[in-house]
Amino acid sequence: MNNNKKTLLSHLKNAATKDWQDWQWQFKNRITSIAQLEQIIGKVPTPGLRASSSVYPLAITPYYLSLINFNIKNDPIRTQCVPDIRELSYSQGALADPLEEDANMPVDKLVHRYPDRCLAIVTEICATYCRHCNRKRFWSTSPNISFKTRLDKMIRYISATPKIREVIISGGDPLTFNDSALEAILASFKAIPHVEILRVGSRVPVVMPMRITRDLCRILKRHRPLWLNTQFNHPAEITPESARACEMLLAAGIPVSNQSVLLKGVNDTKDVMRNLLYGLQNISVRPYYLFHCDPVKGCEHFRTSIESGIIMMDGIRRQCSGLSLPQYVVDLPGNTSKIPLNVMSGALKNDLKKHQHFFDKF
Repeated sequence: MNNNKKTLLSHLKNAATKDWQDWQWQFKNRITSIAQLEQIIGKVPTPGLRASSSVYPLAITPYYLSLINFNIKNDPIRTQCVPDIRELSYSQGALADPLEEDANMPVDKLVHRYPDRCLAIVTEICATYCRHCNRKRFWSTSPNISFKTRLDKMIRYISATPKIREVIISGGDPLTFNDSALEAILASFKAIPHVEILRVGSRVPVVMPMRITRDLCRILKRHRPLWLNTQFNHPAEITPESARACEMLLAAGIPVSNQSVLLKGVNDTKDVMRNLLYGLQNISVRPYYLFHCDPVKGCEHFRTSIESGIIMMDGIRRQCSGLSLPQYVVDLPGNTSKIPLNVMSGALKNDLKKHQHFFDKF
């Protein structure tokens, strides 16, 4: 047991060692206030924590908090989950909804940007709120309709839109639902005759890996073909627990792919990114995408230049096998789709120029 884990268990009321492996205990005992955080780990010498957390709420699972080395000021796990005053400082080009998802919702919380697939935001809740999230705008909002009404509207729209063959179930994080609720969601989408593929987007294998249980794997397996995309951003997130969670999914026949985000101070050096990609390959998780960080309000301090990202990935490409290389892409609003930044043709450059506000340079 690492020292952080011991400290957390000693501060969380009525906690026993066996509780640590219970995902519901982890979720219930998320750290959700600065006072609670400082009670557990001592005074956090970071200015503006309360101000930033009042705008963009705090939530960290005990497990993910235990991965932080608080002796390192710029620890990459801490950077991703502990509020920062820089979240309240942004330029005119920063947007709450840079991908214009809200403008592409034919019904509440169903994003339909591309003809053959749609994205269902089934919850605004996450196990851990990542400070670089491009849906930070949802963190402080309460649903204006019941979940049943939301799901029913999604089902009716997709049923009436036969060109949709794939449904991406996202959030928030859909794996924060309990098993029975999650099965109902999966079954509702899979019952639509023209829906061939389900995809689940979840950071749970990284921030709360004990959620991946045998029962959950049986549920997911029943709704195959089903793919799971997760988000490892740093080698320190690849732990025995997260590796075990991914192995359980793979053993159930669920392909696991990774969609990292390029984050300044977290994974924007060649050595760190290469170690992350090698680590993912070692646990049989496919490096799928590396996203250039979107110009989201509250996330600008995470953004690198596209040029530096291309240089980094070009250096990695020369050293790594294709099996460990993701596509480095930028996601743009509307139906422009994801643009691979490694291949800068004239047409792609023209598409990028239409969205100049997204980048400092390219």
